[in-house]
Amino acid sequence: MSEPPFRILPRVTDRNRHFWTGGASGRLQFLRCQDDGTYVHPPAPRCPKCRGKHLEVEAVSGQATVLTYSVNFQPWMPGPELPFVLAIVELPEQEGLRLTTNIVNCDPESVEIGMPVRVIFERHDDGEESVYIPLFEPNAET
Repeated sequence: MSEPPFRILPRVTDRNRHFWTGGASGRLQFLRCQDDGTYVHPPAPRCPKCRGKHLEVEAVSGQATVLTYSVNFQPWMPGPELPFVLAIVELPEQEGLRLTTNIVNCDPESVEIGMPVRVIFERHDDGEESVYIPLFEPNAET
């Protein structure tokens, strides 16, 4: 297994731990309002739709669609091998539930808007707690 690329890791807090550590069990997890079903991302103390406080952690399918992307050729800092794809993907569970991520395990030239993708996780050991960065790869099953 190769060493993951350098990344600036997120600060894990009680409010976002579910998101950054869910990859340990292969789960992409978000807060979800138990009153109206709205997924809340980024994590917040209240539902943005109904302002309710009854939020619970729930896993989603891990499926997504590429909404937009850019292929980066510039070595701004140590990190993923060049070129790499920076993308915004939308999850089917809710319109507007989006993540900024990298598309991996494919030729950057093959990425296109509307492409079905699925989540994989890149593990980084950061002191006491491992962080699992959600990345996406082409979904050959669709």
